[in-house]
Amino acid sequence: MTKNPISPFYAIYSLWQHRQLILDMAGRDALGKYKGSRLGIIWSLLTPVFMLAIYTFVFSEIFRARWTPASQSKAEFAIALFSGMIMFNLFSEIINRAPTLIVSNANFVKKIVFPLEILACVSLFSAMFHMLVSTAVLLLFQLIMNTYLPWTVLLLPFAVLPLALLCLGISWFLSALGVFIRDVGQTIGLLVTGLMFLSPVFFPLSAIPEKWQGLARLNPMVFPIEMARDVLVWGKTPDWAEWGIYLLMTLLVAWAGFVSFQKTRRGFADVI
Repeated sequence: MTKNPISPFYAIYSLWQHRQLILDMAGRDALGKYKGSRLGIIWSLLTPVFMLAIYTFVFSEIFRARWTPASQSKAEFAIALFSGMIMFNLFSEIINRAPTLIVSNANFVKKIVFPLEILACVSLFSAMFHMLVSTAVLLLFQLIMNTYLPWTVLLLPFAVLPLALLCLGISWFLSALGVFIRDVGQTIGLLVTGLMFLSPVFFPLSAIPEKWQGLARLNPMVFPIEMARDVLVWGKTPDWAEWGIYLLMTLLVAWAGFVSFQKTRRGFADVI
């Protein structure tokens, strides 16, 4: 194992070596928000069920929206929208939390032996728990409405993998930056909200005017949202060449974020 703290192999080694600690902390983190409530973990199921019901009613009965002009399904718009929201919520939950990730765990900073780099992974796994629950709700609703599920739902992990790497890289970078610049949290919240409306969550990518298509594809959330929608809703297989390019780019983002985190972590204790 390489001793170079900014090597991508060191990142892989550290996360693998502390995998049990990551899983334990992620489990406590995911369930911690329900501690003390009467329904407990059931809230993680009720929330996506409620949101999907609201989407279905509003867009099918009030707006009478259709994802495609030829569509006759009242629930199709809600299903397509919800599948995009699942992916974007994974991203937003991690990124909105990232600037305060180290500051809110100041007790770990003072512990020389604690691997601070795993906190970003803990946040990722915690958010993925909520994503999995929402995905299960979506698939069950789709099965009830359409009486079948496309086999391509099995390809969903391929859509999540590069997005997870993207989130890790940005989380490492923002968590380090947030230690030194406390205003980052407020700024990121605004940017994430803006990015949601610029991403194909509430509309298909094809709805964007052709002259803006090229610029729209620079949005890092376009590919995972469109791929998740393809495999979960439309039963389409992804463009594997495009997927490979996107995966490579997110690997570079993850490594860059890890490098920035490792290079600045020595100053955390002095600031906190």
